Amino acid sequence: MPSTTAPPRRTRAAQATCGVLAVLAALCTYLLGAAPPAAAHAVLTGSTPTAGAVVDGSPEELTLTFSEAVQLSEDSVRVLGPDGTRADTGGAPHEAADRESAGDSDEPAGNRYGTPLRDGLRDGTYTVAWQAVSADSHPISGAFTFSVGAPSKTSVTLPDQEAGGGTTGLLYDTARYGAYAGFLLLVGGATFVLTCWPRGVHVRAVQRAVTGGWVALTSATLAMLLLRTPYTGSGELTDAFDLNGLGDVVGTGTGTALVSRLLLLAAAALCITALFGTYARTTAEGDDPARLNAAPRPRRLVPALVPALCGGVVATGLALTWAASEHASTGIQTAVAMPVDVLHLLAAAVWLGGLATLAATLRSGTGAIPRTAVHRFSRLAPASVAVLAVTGSYQSWRQVGSWSALTGTDYGRLLLVKLALIGALLAAARGSRRWTNRLSEQPPAPSPAALLPAPDAEPAPNSTTATGTVTREAPSSGSGAHPARAAQLARQREALETARRRRARDADPDRRGLRRTVLTETALALAVLAVTTLLSGAEPARTAETTATIAGPNAPAGPHEVTVPFDTGGPNGNGTAEVVLDPGRTGRNTLDVRLTDPSGKPLAAPEVKVSFTLPAKDLGPLRTAPREDGPGHWHKTGLPLPVPGAWEMALTIRTSDIDQTTQTRTVRIG
Repeated sequence: MPSTTAPPRRTRAAQATCGVLAVLAALCTYLLGAAPPAAAHAVLTGSTPTAGAVVDGSPEELTLTFSEAVQLSEDSVRVLGPDGTRADTGGAPHEAADRESAGDSDEPAGNRYGTPLRDGLRDGTYTVAWQAVSADSHPISGAFTFSVGAPSKTSVTLPDQEAGGGTTGLLYDTARYGAYAGFLLLVGGATFVLTCWPRGVHVRAVQRAVTGGWVALTSATLAMLLLRTPYTGSGELTDAFDLNGLGDVVGTGTGTALVSRLLLLAAAALCITALFGTYARTTAEGDDPARLNAAPRPRRLVPALVPALCGGVVATGLALTWAASEHASTGIQTAVAMPVDVLHLLAAAVWLGGLATLAATLRSGTGAIPRTAVHRFSRLAPASVAVLAVTGSYQSWRQVGSWSALTGTDYGRLLLVKLALIGALLAAARGSRRWTNRLSEQPPAPSPAALLPAPDAEPAPNSTTATGTVTREAPSSGSGAHPARAAQLARQREALETARRRRARDADPDRRGLRRTVLTETALALAVLAVTTLLSGAEPARTAETTATIAGPNAPAGPHEVTVPFDTGGPNGNGTAEVVLDPGRTGRNTLDVRLTDPSGKPLAAPEVKVSFTLPAKDLGPLRTAPREDGPGHWHKTGLPLPVPGAWEMALTIRTSDIDQTTQTRTVRIG
């Protein structure tokens, strides 16, 4: 076999860069995978009958009051009797028309919804399970009980309503992340070409970045549209293909925004075609380094005005589909917040999307990007950062509202993580700027075309070029060469061409340094995007503080942790249960149960059940069955505890078909 030149050995700096990329990729995966079910703007502020109340006669209607308008569909509210049968008449709740139905609530009438109940409800405890979609597109759910005549035991197991959680929630959040990333690439890549490097339309890496952004945004939008039904409803992935559910989604505000985004993406496809069709007739012409570095001809730049103007309108419309359907569309000062959100998204796209396009170009090595293009982007990026700083400060104030909420809520802590990542991103950008300044001080790097053999010279078989590249003569057509041999030679030529491009790419040490810092910036940008995705699905800090206020001043500061020793009496039936109830106050809670044997190892058990009873008000038991989430670990989200007080928690553990025990502990809920 002929010898070939070994690829250059990686330097420590390159290995460090790869390590940073790997760590940040793992961080993005963890953040998306560990995200809890989305908590939204709207909260349940009251009901008639109220949670835990005992009414004398059979009520005609159940009324729910929210902090803002929500979307309720058929079976969004279910009222279950003591024996588990439906006590409501079914159908979609209607908007309550009179103020009396809300009791002492100060909420506007448009935020109250009524569900008719069956006539002549018998005495006993009734369970209310509700699920809705807030105005900022996120699903919410909960449950509570009330009694008619006198409290009673109930056979109802609280429904496992993980609105926006589970596998469906993870897929939806992943699609949301892909939509953000696609938008940044599409808008940022096109802006980079039009403002910094018009000749970049010939470069295959630039074309792939922009078209890849369009494909990612389109695919993610379609996925979100299909997943919307299970995401806001049952949580079953099979419901994604329910045409009736899809029709209902299209009629909602979020569905309208997603459909509008798809229509705008069709217009964006025409803009992309016009942009690249004007300048890049073939990719072969685009890969010619001499052509890439040549001064643009004015007569060829004039047609770029059409895709530039149309693209600007389309990009603004795409950004508006987010602003009109998420956090900016609810809360205070929406008339200001929505335009600010559009500016924020566009500025982020210009900076981060342009950065990703620059990184793809530097990494590809297909033609040297002109120094003027790098300098133009280095002047454009600070302007985008300034817009982000102003709009981001306003958005942070609007969503957080106080210093205590910045550190005392999940939203505030996520915002601090995002700010820390942005700080690291700006530090890396400073390093890139130093490399950019050095580019102008150094003589131009040798053109990659100089490393190619002369077009008229045909190297002999197994000959070595001036660059050290071993070449082989390709068999002429009709030579009768074996197809396998021809394929092998084609692979060798491709490998040699890749090695040649890498050597040409790394010939300039300043460009090599710039490429590494830009890749680091891009990796940090991916992490920032992951945190931004979580923020878009998190409960704003202002709302979290409002919820805490509704829960009362005695709400605990942290989760409840209870240690419960147990012994079922059978083999391998003794151990310890660690029960964590978070946040341990009225409303939705997360329940985690971990079983360990005497040696501290996870203990498997066929079944774990938990129920809660409030003796002071004869409320309960509220039964729940957490799902197994790993060896010795059971998990339940969205567990509703409607009223404060000293609740009795009954933990039932079964270690075999006949060995079972129930242990009771008191948990105080604020």
